[in-house]
Amino acid sequence: MADTKVAIVVGAGKGMGEATARELGQRGYRLALMSPSGASVTLAKELGGVGMNGSANEVKDLEAIVALALESFGRVDAVVNNTGHAPHSIRASGPPFDPTIESTPIDIPDADWHGALDMVVMNVVRMARIVTPVMQRQGGGAMVNISSFAAPEPRLTYPLSGALRLALAGFTKLYTDRHARDGIRMNNLLPGFMENWPCDEGVRATIPMARPGKMEEVSKVAAFLLSEDAGYITGQSILVDGGVTRHI
Repeated sequence: MADTKVAIVVGAGKGMGEATARELGQRGYRLALMSPSGASVTLAKELGGVGMNGSANEVKDLEAIVALALESFGRVDAVVNNTGHAPHSIRASGPPFDPTIESTPIDIPDADWHGALDMVVMNVVRMARIVTPVMQRQGGGAMVNISSFAAPEPRLTYPLSGALRLALAGFTKLYTDRHARDGIRMNNLLPGFMENWPCDEGVRATIPMARPGKMEEVSKVAAFLLSEDAGYITGQSILVDGGVTRHI
């Protein structure tokens, strides 16, 4: 067991986070899982790992999941930072997200921008602060941030996510400029429209593959980016979007 790698998955309770945790478990990782609900605790028990309730927006919870992984397994080799899509308004009292509505960015309140910054960028910055010294002592590690295809092509339907996923890409480049020499890699994974997302015929028509993505199609790419097979890939934003993004 000494050579078995340890992975932390934040936002592991459902969707792409759950699928990634399952994929890593199948590949032999020991797992430390966290999500705001009890689902990650249940999943961790199923997969032979450890789990806790917690929010990616809370520093104390990020510190706690890293501490839990170290106490349970003695090391951290991989981290998956997974949070939800930042919609038009992330406030609990705000309107529900409607993918057909185009926003007016200057009308979005400051509180929503700051909340989305915590949700999309600062969660990664804070986790990196906590786990980088651990990986430095070990001689390396890898992180994957599950982002969005909106990063290279911001859209008015999800302005907070579009603007701030681009900021995450910038942070990832800066982080790897400094820490690639430590043997630590960080990459962003950019899913397109997924099977758990509203995807009517109009949306399908914009996807060259004419279907939403499957959870396992994201989880397998995440596992690859964490693996030694991706040992020379760092600072990148990898699209898994069925061809929907048009930029070259």
